[in-house]
Amino acid sequence: MNHSQWKTARTRALLGEAEQEDAEVTALRLEIRYAMALGQAVYDRRTVLGLSTGELAGRANLTEARIEAIEDGDTVPTLPLLHRLATALESQLDIHLASGRAATVRFEPSAA
Repeated sequence: MNHSQWKTARTRALLGEAEQEDAEVTALRLEIRYAMALGQAVYDRRTVLGLSTGELAGRANLTEARIEAIEDGDTVPTLPLLHRLATALESQLDIHLASGRAATVRFEPSAA
């Protein structure tokens, strides 16, 4: 979910459509938390490696704008793209999802 979709859902809730929107809004908020957790994990690992967004983009064969969108939580990458990111970050991606809770996302350094 992007910011615009979130604002639309929030506006609907404020206008009294909250009852039917509650489940949708809850799901969208969870999606945002997942995207933000992934973005933070990418940022954390990239900075540990001392890479700029441009350098990571080059390693992952992506645009710098795409890396920034992932780090900002504006997009959720596909599994193949997550694999490319993990490889570019010299890491293994570890994601833990629990029902109704925020995700735990970590890029663990690959064993040498």
